[in-house]
Parts: sequence; structure tokens; C-alpha cells
Amino acid sequence: MYDIHTVRVQDSPMEIFLYEPEGNGPHPGIVLAQHIPVGHTGIENDAFTLKTAERYAENGYAVAVPFIFHWWPKEAGIEIKRAEFRDDWTVLDLEACYDFLASREHVDGARIGIVGHCWGGRVAWLGACHNRGYRACAIFYGGRIKLPMGPNTPPAIDLAGKINCAVAGFFGNEDENPSPADVDDYEAALAAAKVPHVFQRYDHAGHGFQSFANKERFHPQASEDAWGKVLAFLQENLA
Repeated sequence: MYDIHTVRVQDSPMEIFLYEPEGNGPHPGIVLAQHIPVGHTGIENDAFTLKTAERYAENGYAVAVPFIFHWWPKEAGIEIKRAEFRDDWTVLDLEACYDFLASREHVDGARIGIVGHCWGGRVAWLGACHNRGYRACAIFYGGRIKLPMGPNTPPAIDLAGKINCAVAGFFGNEDENPSPADVDDYEAALAAAKVPHVFQRYDHAGHGFQSFANKERFHPQASEDAWGKVLAFLQENLA
């Protein structure tokens, strides 16, 4: 189960859904960036993100999921959220969530990573670029990393040199956003910045291959393989 906490970001209330593992800890932590809302109005209706957070908690991590779309009314359409999304706002959201998680009594603030799927994959990359406190970053099929989002902001890929932790990436070779060519560019940017990274690419898998609620996209074999690999990656970097 989770608890819901509210923090204020520039006077806008943001919900954080918190999962804590059993035991007193101190536990390593994960900031989990959700994908963009589709057909729901908040995290509480996002079965995939909640189940993902629960699974990380079952493996010993305290997980904080910030509702980074609090800048808009929950009933606002996905088109508005996508068109008006701003990296500068998102950085503030992630910093508030990181500080909240690091301050928890049973969390080791020196062992926090960031993980995200789809839109959240881009957000995870962005967060790692702006917070040198993260010890690990895992990106699942994050698109738009090569695009700027918001006024006076560079493409997130241009900030690769600011990342201060190891990065793991998980991608489907049948994805179009990001395409395999995009993933090549991600790797090249990390290599040029000398950021340690490991990417896993899955044949016959496309975008959202871990999304169990989407029968057209879900690829159980790739999903479970990625689960095993990301947990090993987090254990290595957050243990």
C-alpha cells in the first residue's frame, strides 16, 4: 500500500505517492517518474505506475512517485499536457520529490536513484542531468530526449555531460519513439560525456513493452528480462 503526501512547488500542490518496504531500513530510494496520463486523471488511476512502484518496494526500495502534471487541472486533456510541458517546471517537481524522499526517517538519502517509463523515461534522464545526488538512472523507452520542451530549454540529450551516475536503458527495436537510431544517439551522447551506461535492446518488442495493461504492446518475455536486469543494476549502484 501507499501513502499520499502533498508538497508545494511554486505554490502549486503536488501529490507524491509513497511506497515503503518492510523493515526499519535505512532503505535505498527510487524517484519513479510516471508516463504521461492517458485516459486517467491522476496517479491513483494509473495501474501500471502503481504496480511498478509496488514491485520496487517489494524488492527493498522506498519509492516516491510525484504527480508532475499538477500544473494543469486533472481533467485537462493529454494534448494540453503534452503541448505545454516544461522542463523547468519538471526539474522543480523532481527536486521537491527527491528532497521529500531523502528526508524520510527510514530512507538513506545517499542511495537514491531515478527510474521512468515512456514520458517518464525522458523525465528520468532530465532529473539525472539536474541532480548530482542520484546514484543510478534507469530509462525505459523514453522518447523526445532529443527535443527541447519549454521556453529557453535545451534538448535533454545536450545535458548528458551533467549526469553524475550510471545509466541503464531498456528499449524495443520495433519502437518508433525512440527509434533504434534515437537510441544510438542516446548512447553516443553518454559515451561522449563518459557517463557509464548499459543499454538493453529487445527484438520483436516495441514501445511500452512492460505495459501489462496494454495487450497490444505488452511483451512478457522482454518485460521480465528487463525487470531482472534493472533490479540487478539498481542493486549494484544503490546497495
